[in-house]
Amino acid sequence: NAGTEADVYISVYGERGDTGSRQLLRSQKPKKFLKGQTDTFAVEAVHLGHLYKIVIGHNGLGAGNGWFLDKVVIKDPITDLDYSFLCHRWLDQGQDDGSIARELTVTDASTFPGSKQKLWSAEKWKFQEGNTLQFYNRLTRGFICLSPDSRVDALGDKKNKYGKVFLIWICA
Repeated sequence: NAGTEADVYISVYGERGDTGSRQLLRSQKPKKFLKGQTDTFAVEAVHLGHLYKIVIGHNGLGAGNGWFLDKVVIKDPITDLDYSFLCHRWLDQGQDDGSIARELTVTDASTFPGSKQKLWSAEKWKFQEGNTLQFYNRLTRGFICLSPDSRVDALGDKKNKYGKVFLIWICA
């Protein structure tokens, strides 16, 4: 009972505007929005630039209209970027918080070109033996240091004796 027969709508927001509310009509599957199924839709719109959020929901009509949405992935055909919007919640008046629409923001990893495997290949050298990772939070102006010997140092000494130190900025 995680699928829905209700009409599903999406609005996509980017740095250059939004699509407005669009009904998702023609899936590449014979029956859309079934439990455990991935549906693919083509949505025509002007190029919105980098995407940052979507609003997705349904009209609540039909018996058993509740829907469990795992995630939405939008592929930009111009930039070849994939934007992921994680939900993993119910859109159902009788489940969760009773909402039949969700506002979802883009996940950070989805703003990088290519697949997650390509991203990991480009970044895995930072996690090689002997490297120390130091995370800086601009909000708290503090460091957290992850050492090669699995120690975590909340002070994050910049003069680390364990070798290379890579700063990773965390913005909140």
